[in-house]
Amino acid sequence: MLLQYLNGLVINVILFLQIKIRVAEKLATMTNITKFLLMGFPDDQVLRRLYAVFLFLGYLAALMGNLLVIILTTIDQHLQSPMYFFLKNLSLVDICYISVTVPKSVMNSLTNNYSISFMGCALQVFLVIFLAGTEYALLLVMSYDRYAAICCPLHYETIMNRGACVQMVNASWFSGCVYGSIHVAGTFSVHFCGSNIVHQFFCDVPSLLTLACSGQKNIEYAFIIGSCCFGFICFILLVVSYVHIFSTVLRIPSAKGRVKSLSTCLPHLTVVTLFFFSGSITYLAKNFKSSSSVKVLSVLYTVLPPIMNPVIYSLRNWDMRMALGKLITEKVFRTPF
Repeated sequence: MLLQYLNGLVINVILFLQIKIRVAEKLATMTNITKFLLMGFPDDQVLRRLYAVFLFLGYLAALMGNLLVIILTTIDQHLQSPMYFFLKNLSLVDICYISVTVPKSVMNSLTNNYSISFMGCALQVFLVIFLAGTEYALLLVMSYDRYAAICCPLHYETIMNRGACVQMVNASWFSGCVYGSIHVAGTFSVHFCGSNIVHQFFCDVPSLLTLACSGQKNIEYAFIIGSCCFGFICFILLVVSYVHIFSTVLRIPSAKGRVKSLSTCLPHLTVVTLFFFSGSITYLAKNFKSSSSVKVLSVLYTVLPPIMNPVIYSLRNWDMRMALGKLITEKVFRTPF
């Protein structure tokens, strides 16, 4: 069932990306720029290599952690609740999300070739925003799952039934796709003038808008402001749900029960806050061209969440640790000496 759902999702994404590439080809004929130079790393070669090593190690950690989550939540029968179904999708998003930017950046640093084609840049912008939007939507869905589990425990199985969970995940992927389409269309509908140097280690909307001709950024700025406002409203709803969660937890008579309930909520709220505010500040900051702090924030919201999500959501979870121990034990005893 899950494999059929993922196969259908992949086919739809591939078809959509083919359309986006054709659109990018038409947009490329509207500007003199045929490629961009991604100059987000320091000029010093030693520092540049250190950055590349840091990103590569982070990529390996994110890849292994999220693959482990997907494997455990697939093969272990005790990890089939809605929370783990959402975690599996979140890990899939994180793998795709970090794979869009980091491998290209590391390869650029090692080969000293920092160019990316116009169509490649457009595709990267779409995928980054598409996956970021999907992740944020999944985080909102997971907060609703925690709200239903803690505030409405008697009706939890009815509210979070299998069909409802699949629909929420589908809506998350679809909303991310729409979000990415809007921003890639708004960004690449402008004419680019002058330099083709992007002061970032991947193609992102704020850095590209600094290269646009004057008077042509209003549409994308409107999209950014509208998206941030909508995201902030969603964040407020999330905070309201957590107010209800905390008030319910405080009424639990057992101290052990309160700690157990809070342990599933506080890490999630921490990552949502980090992801939301780092992305918002990056997209709303004005001095994209020279501010090193913007690059640090970009690393935070593109690299850190995929690394930390398996740790704070899953690997610190008792059921996940038990499943991991069971998997390792079976492998050890089945291995011939």
